[in-house]
Amino acid sequence: MVARVLKRILDVVIASLGLIVLFPIMVAIALAVLLVMGRPVLFRQLRVGYKEKPFILLKFRTMREAYDAEGNPLPDADRVTLLGEFLRKTSLDELPQLWNVLRGDMSLVGPRPLFVEYLPYYTERERIRHKVRPGITGLAQVTGRTSLPWDERLNLDVWYVENWSLYLDFKIIMKTIIKVISCKDVLERAPEGSLIEHRRRQMMIER
Repeated sequence: MVARVLKRILDVVIASLGLIVLFPIMVAIALAVLLVMGRPVLFRQLRVGYKEKPFILLKFRTMREAYDAEGNPLPDADRVTLLGEFLRKTSLDELPQLWNVLRGDMSLVGPRPLFVEYLPYYTERERIRHKVRPGITGLAQVTGRTSLPWDERLNLDVWYVENWSLYLDFKIIMKTIIKVISCKDVLERAPEGSLIEHRRRQMMIER
């Protein structure tokens, strides 16, 4: 219990310091996004958080608005700008999530928050991932991120919750810093598609 309280205190202190120290960089990024893509500067999306409660995840916007002849949005790959690619590659688009940490929506370390529509597709064991606050980084992210199969990523999330310690958080943060500097494992989406598609394929195989 004491360790959990200390984790939250460290989250607040580090997120506060991060927002203060990185404020000039965040302002510069916001201005660049505004010039390249216009408003809004921030991307907001509903994600699942602690105890399966939804919250609004914040990121710097990386895609422009573009539609086909029928008025449907173009694929993400066609809408990501050069600035957006740079922000994703360097993980700078994630900086606004320090505000999510300060608000209590997230932690610095924990399972990454996933889409609300994924909720019905978790197994009972996989839902353990929601017993802690989601993180800006996590065990799955430093182990292989979206290059890992869905089942392995979710198993790592559960293992993290069941084996959590402050020392484990420290190790994950150190590994995250190394990966960000080397720009490794920065894909945003899993090559195999969404969790929904994965579960549906599993159901077809089982039949």
